[in-house]
Amino acid sequence: MTVRLLVVDDDPLVRAGLALMLGGADDIEIVGEAADGAQVPELVDRHAPDVVLMDIRMPGVDGLTATERLRARPAAPEVVVLTTFHADEQVVRALRAGAAGFVLKDTPPAQIVDAVRRVAAGDPVLSPAVTRRLMDRVADAAPGPGQRRAAAAARLSALAERERDVALAVGRGRSNAEIAAALYMSLPTVKTHVSRVLTKLGLNNRVQIALLVHDAGLLDGDPPG
Repeated sequence: MTVRLLVVDDDPLVRAGLALMLGGADDIEIVGEAADGAQVPELVDRHAPDVVLMDIRMPGVDGLTATERLRARPAAPEVVVLTTFHADEQVVRALRAGAAGFVLKDTPPAQIVDAVRRVAAGDPVLSPAVTRRLMDRVADAAPGPGQRRAAAAARLSALAERERDVALAVGRGRSNAEIAAALYMSLPTVKTHVSRVLTKLGLNNRVQIALLVHDAGLLDGDPPG
């Protein structure tokens, strides 16, 4: 399958470099480029990309706002946030909005190509352990942490017992195969539970499950990842 990719960055040199690097992969097609988040909706409608590689800091409509707007649409493409930093509340906000992960601009080219492929296949491009470290770095600056914890716990209370077990395992960074072994389930059953958790909680991907579990304080007793 060829992955259709939209590249969004306000720096033309960065866009050119990404297009050259990613366009060299046999299974990735650059279907469009944008210099501002305001251009994203029209280009998505025109080119129907599978993945959007989104710079987070741009003049005009920034990547965070563009990601929130895009992921709120039905049948939205996956978003990978492209950034020069790795511990900022904006990255966490992008993940909360439904971005499937983030890559740093100085990431080796082969890893960026791999990230695009993985996201297109439905896998997040960062581990929940990395997400937890991000959350911990910005937690002190987050408004109303007590309210956020209560709200997250209330949302998770809607899950059945086994769904909650699976959600907690996702939050701990376990793969479907690891969850199946730990909870004595078949792999198809785990996948079914993950899908039900996403549907019940109105989430887009496993990263958001991990964030919600973190918000609820259910990982507080775990060793740092």
